[in-house]
Amino acid sequence: QEHSGLRQACKLRLALGGVRPYNAGGRGGGSDTLRRAQGVRVRVAADGGNSPVRNSAFQRDTRKIQEITHGGAAPQGVSPFPKGTGDMQERLGKTKTDLNGKTVLVTGAAGFIGSFLSKRLLTEFEDIRVIGFDSVNDYYDVRLKESRLEELRRYENFTFIKANLADKSKVGEVFCEYAPQIVVNLAAQAGVRYSIENPDAYIESNLIGFYNILEACRHSYDSGRTPVEHLVYASSSSVYGGNKKVPYSTDDKADSPVSLYAATKKSNELMAHAYSKLYNIPSTGLRFFTVYGPAGRPDMAYFGFTDKLLRGETISIFNFGNCKRDFTYIDDIVEGVVRIMQGAPERKNGEDGLPVPPYAVYNIGNRSPENLLDFVGILSSELVAAGVLPQDYDFEAHKKLVPMQPGDVPVTYADTEPLERDYGYKPSTDLRTGLRNFARW
Repeated sequence: QEHSGLRQACKLRLALGGVRPYNAGGRGGGSDTLRRAQGVRVRVAADGGNSPVRNSAFQRDTRKIQEITHGGAAPQGVSPFPKGTGDMQERLGKTKTDLNGKTVLVTGAAGFIGSFLSKRLLTEFEDIRVIGFDSVNDYYDVRLKESRLEELRRYENFTFIKANLADKSKVGEVFCEYAPQIVVNLAAQAGVRYSIENPDAYIESNLIGFYNILEACRHSYDSGRTPVEHLVYASSSSVYGGNKKVPYSTDDKADSPVSLYAATKKSNELMAHAYSKLYNIPSTGLRFFTVYGPAGRPDMAYFGFTDKLLRGETISIFNFGNCKRDFTYIDDIVEGVVRIMQGAPERKNGEDGLPVPPYAVYNIGNRSPENLLDFVGILSSELVAAGVLPQDYDFEAHKKLVPMQPGDVPVTYADTEPLERDYGYKPSTDLRTGLRNFARW
């Protein structure tokens, strides 16, 4: 009954010229039928939820019908919100955003998460334009970054700009030329331990660079310009520092960082809140938990361990193996980012007539911390199974237990209930499956 107009449009589509109808006989009829009519086919996920996949050809046909029946109104994009929850936009204070036809700026596009996200956007959404921005520095092997970019350059709607976020004039130039409607800031100097060795890099990229992004978003609201509808940016589980309470919740205090990297990421959240309050810019921070997967960062443990084992070197397992990490697979991270991009915090005024900051922060983690020794055992068995290491490899002879490193924490553990509540999503890739994919890569 809610969608009788769309049903009439579908009937009209059949009457307009013998167009073949799509199968609309999904389970339960109504909701799945509606999703197919909106140009989405539904894949039932392992956790029982629905994971929408774009069907571009059908969407184009549906848009034509919308133009006839609704005076040119385009259909909404894939909803990132759970099904069956009534007026989710009003209840959760989110503004739905259709990514089809949008211009999206992805900083850190040559990086691990940035490259995977860019590819997902380019393959899933129709008429989307992705502007990739990256300095391609030599923090780790540039060849890996170049290989990611080479894959992205195959897409005609991808534009790459090699520049430093600390260059304010260049950032402003990109915003003026391309007028991005969605900004995903993933560019940052990563790594806890490296922040002890080279703190200047963190101040330049994570503070000055992020400030330049915020300023560019602010001025996108100047008269006659295309405003940024949603700023999504990478924070980190490191902001929880020495917190003893687990799982880590975004409601917990996070004001005791144990590394400069963590301090810069917490600063990003505070800066974004200030700009959301002052300039009514919708922003969402994402606290990522130990991201891993194929073509990942070589400075991460799973990649570094593999590299050393291949060379016959000894791997060091910190805190004598008593660390736990909430490992989160790259595809799960990207799925979370894409959903959040489509649901910006709502812009509204409070009782005082002033803007309520359209601001949010979420954890994206697997909510399943793994002991580091178990992690090494799974990694080693998958490396052998994939033929990366020989069957008779002696792992015990190539590992040593060492004390905790400065800046590290003993456990990371994500509370993802707000992500599930607001976006109907929970990362679910188990560690063995993720490490198997890495080993095969």
